[in-house]
Amino acid sequence: MPDIIELLQWPAMAASLLAAWLVGSRAAARRFAGFWVFLFSNGLWVCWGWQDGAWALIILNACLALTNVRGIVKNERS
Repeated sequence: MPDIIELLQWPAMAASLLAAWLVGSRAAARRFAGFWVFLFSNGLWVCWGWQDGAWALIILNACLALTNVRGIVKNERS
């Protein structure tokens, strides 16, 4: 099982890059999707960090998840 969790870093990285691309869009729908992809990547990073005991990474991604929720709310209002 740890080998599978170890592989999570690659889709987490890819999701983070895709999300950054989407959030940079001028289209509200793409930005909205980007924040959700960021939340997905935050979850992947937390899973990966948990098995490795990377507590700073876990706390960072928990905080980033909160900023992504804020981005979703603000994006819906505009």
